[in-house]
Amino acid sequence: MRVLVTGGAGYIGSVVSDELLADGHEVLVYDNLYKGHRDAVADGARFVQADLLDGAALRGALEEMGAEAVIHLAADSLVGESIEDPSMYYRNNVQAGLSLLDSMKDVGVKLLVFSSTVSVYGEPEEQPILETAPLAPVNPYGETKLAFERALRWYGEAYGLRYVSLRYFNAAGATERRGERHRTETHLIPIVLQAAAGKREEVTIFGDDYPTRDGTCVRDYIHVADLARAHTLALESLGSGHAQSRIFNLGCGDEGSTVREVIQAARRVTRKEIKTRVGPRRPGDPARLIASAEKIASELGWRPSLPGLDEIVDSAWRWLLRRGSP
Repeated sequence: MRVLVTGGAGYIGSVVSDELLADGHEVLVYDNLYKGHRDAVADGARFVQADLLDGAALRGALEEMGAEAVIHLAADSLVGESIEDPSMYYRNNVQAGLSLLDSMKDVGVKLLVFSSTVSVYGEPEEQPILETAPLAPVNPYGETKLAFERALRWYGEAYGLRYVSLRYFNAAGATERRGERHRTETHLIPIVLQAAAGKREEVTIFGDDYPTRDGTCVRDYIHVADLARAHTLALESLGSGHAQSRIFNLGCGDEGSTVREVIQAARRVTRKEIKTRVGPRRPGDPARLIASAEKIASELGWRPSLPGLDEIVDSAWRWLLRRGSP
């Protein structure tokens, strides 16, 4: 298929693009490089540097490529930042998303895979979280992702859009060619590895009084290669003519990992001492988020192939060492 990938110069987007190309799809990466990197655009992919709010550029890219589907990964995704600047999140996650849907409608592209988040659930009482759990975001990031998901439903009913929405949480790890890098790093595993490499003095644990097994937040870490495969499987299900739009959670289906467990895994993998300090809780951080992946396993055959925390951390560490600048 001919696939336009929004945010394809970012961490997950670059790995998804690699996966698509390996499977024989044609890829056009559409990214404004606001947070992405030009050198992360997959070899073999075409590239357009433009913003999703630029409807003329977006329609032109879709038409020129003859796009048959879109994988939508472009978004702002930091909980704390969303609380500090909700305007930016509504603009980049909702307004820009609607611009994409309108451009798709205008040129007749009817298939979409959406990179969503388990943050749409807030902090459900029952975990692992099922797709039927109540939707109650506790921060603007989750709220804006949910707003776009709700738009998908109505665009589907009115204009024939078919979509798969993938709700996941912490992408982590690296492939041989791609790894996680942000201009301002806020994600736990890269921060911990920076400390192991001597690039950061210590790691701050934001709260150690949560109702979890060691007092720190629990999250579901999924290897980025497994996430990429879920996106391609979702695309293939749409391309095969499956008539019903669907929503899937992505998770490893275990107990997740606490912040302290991630730090311990990094110590084991790197054999380095990592200093920590405890700081106050961050606003909008649920204590525990674990997603059940039983539905996508049953319907699309997706299961994580690299579920171990040590494997995930080790892949990220080896990628940083290969780059020579952890």
